[in-house]
Amino acid sequence: MDAKLTFGEFFKEKRISLRKTLRQFCAENKLDPGNISRLERGLMQPPQGSDKLEEYARFLGIKKGSDDWYTFFDLARIEAGRIPEALLKNESVAASLPILFRTLRGQKISEKKLEKLVELIKKA
Repeated sequence: MDAKLTFGEFFKEKRISLRKTLRQFCAENKLDPGNISRLERGLMQPPQGSDKLEEYARFLGIKKGSDDWYTFFDLARIEAGRIPEALLKNESVAASLPILFRTLRGQKISEKKLEKLVELIKKA
């Protein structure tokens, strides 16, 4: 996943890959073009409900369980300041998140703890 990619940019890329203009896409899926435009431009937060995200993913042709599926959901959660659910479901990873947060804030942690966290995240 491109670290700089936003939910709206990802949404727009997927819509454009369908060769649909904003108005075509919205008309075919009975969506408000103003809201989708704001969503794509990052002026509106992504929906957080799984039902709405799944509906949008279906409209965009994103297959359930694909890398794009997880990217779509993760970007929505991240933009809302939430931790992606997949990380929270793994108890070892969830328990190690404080180590990650300390590291991101620039606090020192042991090399051993950092290596353990990296391994846990890779397995998640």
